[in-house]
Amino acid sequence: MPNPETPLLSAIDSPADLRTLSEQQLRQVCRELRTFLVDEISKIGGHLGAGLGAVELAVALHYVFDTPQDKLVWDVGHQAYPHKIITGRRDRFHTIRQFGGISGFLKRSESPYDTFGAGHASTAISAALGIATARDLAGETFKVVAVVGDGAMTGGMAYEAMNNAGLQKRNMIVVLNDNNMSIAPNVWTLSNYFTELIANPSYNRFKANVWDLAGKLDVVGDRIRKIAARVEEGIKVVITPGMLFEALGFRYFGPINGHNITQMVRILREVKDLNGPILIHAITKKGKGYKPAEKDVQALHGVTPFDKITGISPKKPESAPSYTKVFGTALVELARKDDRIVGITAAMPDGTGLDLLQKELPDRFFDVGIAEQHGVTFAAGIATQGYTPVVAIYSTFLQRAYDQIVHDISMQHLHVVLCLDRAGLVGADGPTHHGVLDLAYLRCIQDIVIMSPKDENELRDMLYTAVQYRGGPVAVRYPRGSGTGAPMKAGFDLLPIGKGETVREGKDTAILALGNMVSRSLKAAELLAKDGIEAEVVNMRFVKPLDETLLEEICDRHSRIITVEDHVVEGGFGSAVLEGVQKIRGHSPRIRLHGVPPSFVEHGSPAELYAMLKMDGPGIASVVKDFFRSEPAAAPEKTHA
Repeated sequence: MPNPETPLLSAIDSPADLRTLSEQQLRQVCRELRTFLVDEISKIGGHLGAGLGAVELAVALHYVFDTPQDKLVWDVGHQAYPHKIITGRRDRFHTIRQFGGISGFLKRSESPYDTFGAGHASTAISAALGIATARDLAGETFKVVAVVGDGAMTGGMAYEAMNNAGLQKRNMIVVLNDNNMSIAPNVWTLSNYFTELIANPSYNRFKANVWDLAGKLDVVGDRIRKIAARVEEGIKVVITPGMLFEALGFRYFGPINGHNITQMVRILREVKDLNGPILIHAITKKGKGYKPAEKDVQALHGVTPFDKITGISPKKPESAPSYTKVFGTALVELARKDDRIVGITAAMPDGTGLDLLQKELPDRFFDVGIAEQHGVTFAAGIATQGYTPVVAIYSTFLQRAYDQIVHDISMQHLHVVLCLDRAGLVGADGPTHHGVLDLAYLRCIQDIVIMSPKDENELRDMLYTAVQYRGGPVAVRYPRGSGTGAPMKAGFDLLPIGKGETVREGKDTAILALGNMVSRSLKAAELLAKDGIEAEVVNMRFVKPLDETLLEEICDRHSRIITVEDHVVEGGFGSAVLEGVQKIRGHSPRIRLHGVPPSFVEHGSPAELYAMLKMDGPGIASVVKDFFRSEPAAAPEKTHA
């Protein structure tokens, strides 16, 4: 039944339905899309501002291009909510980022309209060029369009792709969704006129005819061509910021008003059949059409459920500070005492807690943009001069800088502190953002120290220890969300490198836990005690170097050991324990590894995901009891719940 607030949108189940409408009706579709977005996200939370700013882009692209035959490649997914709504997912939109619901990002398995999956930025142009190349190899003629946010253009990969696209000269279009550039009204008028002029087919036919004619006039013709080229480039230099893109081999059109649906449709129609790589520069406003979002773009980028009138989310009572806040506060304390400490982030000052350093000590805060590779090597350069760079990057994003960690930091034995926020299962953002690979990809690097805190106090002490350490790179991984609620102590304690601690005694089995799995393992031990199983719980603290002395003592006391980690078991903490036991004893007691299974875990709340994977207290207890019930095995086994 059509919604009276969104009558046109209620009838759009696919872009084919959208294309039956007149151009005059598209403005109403855009208004209804914004109404729908605000209504739904206010109830369930999600990413709001970017989607509101991309409404006209999504409508115009699906209106002009024959999707899914023509391919749209969206960078990340925050800006693609309108795209999801008009491509058959409107009725399921209320499940976005919910357990069992649709993804908050682009996902090929979810829809044929999601041409390329993306949760990390700066990938769209590379993917679009690959798709265009495959199209040409197959002799097909469909169109390929990449939609890229201006934030993604801070990533080097975008320029690598543009450089290659300019060299290949394949037919493809890049729409730059720029919501961070201010252009004066007089420039708008002139640049829009110029853009429409050079995009017009009549202009391009005229230009081609003049070019061909001049080529037949020998020396005079060469002069005409040079003058014509200088005139066109001169105009573009004066009124557009597009010469960089032209230098990379793209024909540049813009800047244009990305919220003028009529103009967007016209420009797309006029450039869709032009040859070679095209870039359309669309200026948009994040949060467009919803006053609270326009007023505070940052606050309404990603939101929890909120009041539609005010845009304010009700504050939940904070049971404990987040690990992110604990880290940020501790770093400021340490930096005030040591002027060699600097903080570096890759476009996530708020998300990593470095906004506190930015506010208190701005000269020692550096945001490198969505450029993790550069950020890590930048830190290495700083470290060569005796400073202590603390690089705070989400676990999943640090993957993008792996070679730099190996080649630029570790191989040169440089003291760089890598702080991996969002380690483990992060919740609603799903598999693109779960930080469950870092132990495996870091553990094999020579000379690196890797540790993970059991609570807020231990995070402070680990950061202090990492900053004081001078033996090379150090990685500290910690989860998203609130801490355990441990009473916060003043000051810092230096932790002995590679030493764990027993936090609960038990004679029947040992649970070796890492990081935030320690508190869950303690809960499991309480449940096991009710069933007559006394479990020792060990906070191992360090994955590298491993506490081999403590490990040998545990092997002497127990014939059954279970390792628990918020990470894939292959190559992770449990694998390190197996290797350690083999090294110090030559044989192993029965060991079971418990952690994230060897598959990509979908989105949902952390509580739902931990319960599903038997990684909460009751789940760990059930795995231990199953371990006791199973028949003795001749060799260590790896299992996944």
